[in-house]
Amino acid sequence: MKAAVVRETNDGYVDLIDDWTPRQLGFGEALVDVEYVGLCHTDLHCASGDFGDPNKLGDRNGNFRRVIGHEGVGRVSKLGEGAGDYLKLGDRVSIAWFYDACGVCDYCVSGNETFCRNVRNSGYTIDGAMSQQCVVNAKYAVKVPDGLDPLEATSITCAGVTMYKSLKVGETKPGQWVSVHGAGGLGNLAVQYAHNVFGAHVAVIDGNPDKLEAAHQNGAEVMINRKTEDVVARVNELTGGVHNAQVTAVNDAAFSQAVNVLRPMGKLVAVALPQGDMALNIAKTVLDGIEVRGSLVGTRADLKEAFQFGAEGKVKPIVEKVPFSEINSVIDEMRHGKITGRKVFDFTTL
Repeated sequence: MKAAVVRETNDGYVDLIDDWTPRQLGFGEALVDVEYVGLCHTDLHCASGDFGDPNKLGDRNGNFRRVIGHEGVGRVSKLGEGAGDYLKLGDRVSIAWFYDACGVCDYCVSGNETFCRNVRNSGYTIDGAMSQQCVVNAKYAVKVPDGLDPLEATSITCAGVTMYKSLKVGETKPGQWVSVHGAGGLGNLAVQYAHNVFGAHVAVIDGNPDKLEAAHQNGAEVMINRKTEDVVARVNELTGGVHNAQVTAVNDAAFSQAVNVLRPMGKLVAVALPQGDMALNIAKTVLDGIEVRGSLVGTRADLKEAFQFGAEGKVKPIVEKVPFSEINSVIDEMRHGKITGRKVFDFTTL
């Protein structure tokens, strides 16, 4: 069957192969017939070897090329021993970045399972969703609710739950101001969750007019073009300083700008993963009581909630269905910031 695997050179692109075979099911695992898979910027990091060569990490099971992908949705077609306690044949489930964890450590038992030191991640330490069939841990595969378009569910599986969780981490409250730095696949969903679920006011910063307009259509009240305007001056002028800043743009400048648009006791929530270090103005950080927090995807409970808001129509991802054969072209588009929302690969036609 077809799959997209990381190149041995880790050059940021993938090879499409026709002879992929998923591993045999272990205890508690299920086989999923993949329907749709979105491309996330983390997939680019994995294909580039930014976190280490994924072809050399995790359980290999006889395969020496890592299948990428963690914004997947599909239907359960086979159950391994013990999997029937959690799933049944025909269930539509997620194939998410958070594949599974140990289940017994301090992080797992305290509701912080994504920080487990033995966590496995789809498309990185274990084979991901970008294949016609894939294996999931039945205990960790979250069901997609009825009423949620599976094409749209792909974005919520990663981008949506990531921003829903990060807004929780920022302690977002109704009537507060949130700034979203970067209005791509993550940022646009951040706008929707902030505005429609948390009841916050939103300022969005991006250099692409189409992305800014899309954010405006989805509830943003302040739109700042970082290429033509003074981001810090304009955000502070129009909002009086934001209560929390959500950084989804993969560049260092966004982090510096985010710190400087926070009001006293504001929170910077780091979501994007550019290489390098974050610069903080020490005086502002100390004198204004600024907090800097990292936010890593979301737990199974977070994803279940994020899905439900999508099913209720409060969040509607911007998605475009594209052929699987175009994946490397889509990688190029994502690298150059040309995608508004998400491009999603259609496996139902293969």
